[in-house]
Amino acid sequence: MKFFLIAGAINALLSVAFGAFGAHLLEGRVADKYLDTWQTAVQYQMFHAVGLMVVGILMSSSLIGTLSSLSWAGYLMLAGIIIFSGSLYVLSLTGISILGAITPIGGVAFIVGWIMLIVAASKAL
Repeated sequence: MKFFLIAGAINALLSVAFGAFGAHLLEGRVADKYLDTWQTAVQYQMFHAVGLMVVGILMSSSLIGTLSSLSWAGYLMLAGIIIFSGSLYVLSLTGISILGAITPIGGVAFIVGWIMLIVAASKAL
């Protein structure tokens, strides 16, 4: 529970910081398409930071508790942030287009993470 709450809060903080960095320091220094890519990374990081905090809250014994499917949901969301958003951040800064091939792996991790949250909720509620 504590791990996912802290991981979510850290990722929310980083998402805000990276968003500000992109808006104020990258504009005019990278191509517009890379600014859009950066913004996508920021948005998905924030969406899943909130998802991590939801997982942490649901792990409370008064709600769902520590089901393995709920833990998997959190770990997959965290992996998705690292792979999806991380690859887009690096792509935006370097222009190395092969990194775009890695991004879908993070997207799949996001999708499976949400599926695992559905599984946990259906088992517990």
